[in-house]
Amino acid sequence: MKELDVVKLIKDFENIPAGTEGAIVLDYDKEYCEVEFVDSDGNTIDVVTTPKELLELVWEYTD
Repeated sequence: MKELDVVKLIKDFENIPAGTEGAIVLDYDKEYCEVEFVDSDGNTIDVVTTPKELLELVWEYTD
């Protein structure tokens, strides 16, 4: 997973429920990334440093 990929949580994390989607906005390392999580209308819920092990790739960004 890399910056701008769309991901979803596979487990509740930081008061954000499993299944919530977001985009990776900053890739720190092999273990963590910053994710902007959004609701079904595309409004930002929160931006959270998230362990990659809790994320599943939904859509891969290609330029």
